[in-house]
Amino acid sequence: MSLVFGAVADDLTGGLELAAMLVAAGVPCAFATTPPERPDEPAIVIGRRTRVADPAMATADIRQTGQWLRDRGARQLFFKYCATFDSTPAGNIGNCADALRELTGSSLTAFCPSFPEAGRRVFQGHLFADDRLISESPKRHDPLTPMTDPDLVRVLQAQTPTGVGLVPQQVVRAGLDAMKAHCERLGASGIGFALADAAVPEDLAALAELTVDWPLMTGNSSIAAYYPALWRERGLIAPDLHAPRLPPVPGPGVVLAGSCADRTRRQLEVFAEQRPVLTLDLIEGDAQSLITQALDWALPRLADGPVAIATSAGPEAVAEAQARLGQRHAASLAEEVLSTLAEAFREAGVTRFLICGGETSGAVLDRLGITSLRVGAYRAPGISQALAEGAIPLAFCLKSGKLGPEDMLLPMLASMERGEQP
Repeated sequence: MSLVFGAVADDLTGGLELAAMLVAAGVPCAFATTPPERPDEPAIVIGRRTRVADPAMATADIRQTGQWLRDRGARQLFFKYCATFDSTPAGNIGNCADALRELTGSSLTAFCPSFPEAGRRVFQGHLFADDRLISESPKRHDPLTPMTDPDLVRVLQAQTPTGVGLVPQQVVRAGLDAMKAHCERLGASGIGFALADAAVPEDLAALAELTVDWPLMTGNSSIAAYYPALWRERGLIAPDLHAPRLPPVPGPGVVLAGSCADRTRRQLEVFAEQRPVLTLDLIEGDAQSLITQALDWALPRLADGPVAIATSAGPEAVAEAQARLGQRHAASLAEEVLSTLAEAFREAGVTRFLICGGETSGAVLDRLGITSLRVGAYRAPGISQALAEGAIPLAFCLKSGKLGPEDMLLPMLASMERGEQP
């Protein structure tokens, strides 16, 4: 089967969501953290951990993954990043897109982070989170990638020597011919990257029609949901394709939360109304003492139902931890603790894992030695589930810290136990 769509994601939660959207549209899609021997599906998403990596390392990683996809005949490459454009002036969106643009020979590449369903919209190049500019939202307090500038043209231009332009909303709304003419003018003026406005699903559908045949596209997962219908129109995939449903996974379940996003902390509060939650203070001990504390607390409680363990904290506590431990050490300590706990829980018979946070998700799968997942159908922002197949199957929900309804944790664990229903 030819590879119609080859995506590389800068973290695992977003990569899983992208794959789940394609599965929901009836397209079998592989998801892996490292390139498999060969792709067997018409689409594949490779989830990497480059969002907060050293820019040079991130660029090399994305270029290598993109080359692997090209070598397997991918018709289009797609670079997936967060709807909140998580990055810093040094990267890692513009620099990684530069590598893929060079690899594909793309003359103009679009950027479409909008995710209207989750309240992320771009208007005149400015990113909004619901009714606020991203710089006025809780995202400004992100411990690793704070967004303090809502002008994405300016944010992207700081990360790349490639000229950055804009496809404004009035052009998107004017239709396909108007967008094509505008993009031709951008290219003729030396612009290589174009930030695309999108405020409603119809904008995403229009941009998908514009870009479906481009060798390289970048954006959040939301625009890719509009590609499968266009692939069918072009005869690139069979009309009767479908993805198999996920089976039930019985056994104990745990929540491991490393995200400090407001939404994750609220989800833990709702979970705590019915099931116990342990919040670990990173400045109160070393990794081993925190792990021992968590296991002594959690293991006796698992027989009664799911439990949650979190290193999540509010902005003031995060700032204190970073001041005392250093920004990267605080983050790596949380990842070490939670990923080691995941391994201990697996050995104790836990089979269902709900992981909050992209970096935490990557650390957990790495520690468990899991490099591929069978993906279920997308349901809503932050709600996707997957299966690690093996002698003892493990169910996962890798949840973006910023997404998902407040009451999602317990229902999601229950959904893994039931499996996807007909």
